[in-house]
Amino acid sequence: VAGICKLSTKGSVLLLCDMQEKFRPNIFQFTNIVSNAARLLQAARVLTEQFPKGLGPTVPELEAGDLTAHAKTKFTMMIEPVEKELKALGDPKIAILCGIETQACIPCTTFDLLEKGMEVHIVADAVSSRSQTDRLFALSRLRQSGAFLTTTEAVLLQLVQDAKHPNFREIQKLLVEPSPDTALLAFFSSL
Repeated sequence: VAGICKLSTKGSVLLLCDMQEKFRPNIFQFTNIVSNAARLLQAARVLTEQFPKGLGPTVPELEAGDLTAHAKTKFTMMIEPVEKELKALGDPKIAILCGIETQACIPCTTFDLLEKGMEVHIVADAVSSRSQTDRLFALSRLRQSGAFLTTTEAVLLQLVQDAKHPNFREIQKLLVEPSPDTALLAFFSSL
């Protein structure tokens, strides 16, 4: 039986993986994935990106200039500088994960986080791959491995939990427009 998997602003961290210009032409639904990730980024604590000298900077739509980016060559985001930042944040117990690619860096990071005993929530409408087949099978495998699949809007609402939350109005503004469609309905009908 799976745990309750309740999101909270306490003990949670948002990890954004490899949202870079070099990937734009090849990633399915890239613009919509970035739009959803940008909504999530308000809660971001750690940002890593894949070896920026080879792949280019984080896409400007994320407006992530104030966050720390960590160069990496490994597929996992769990590199030494990120580990140090997580410790500095008090070793969060919950990771909210979005970015690319769903069959490469997202599972490598997820498995490392699960091995550390963290609860991992993958924002399904904020992750993608070059191919829909890779995306479908990766999401399925990640769910089978113990990660929780969720959506951008669900994360935002679960983090505030109450219309009386001091930041609810700010979050509500992000929800005026529905999250862009990232073609997940076909996936979930087959899962």
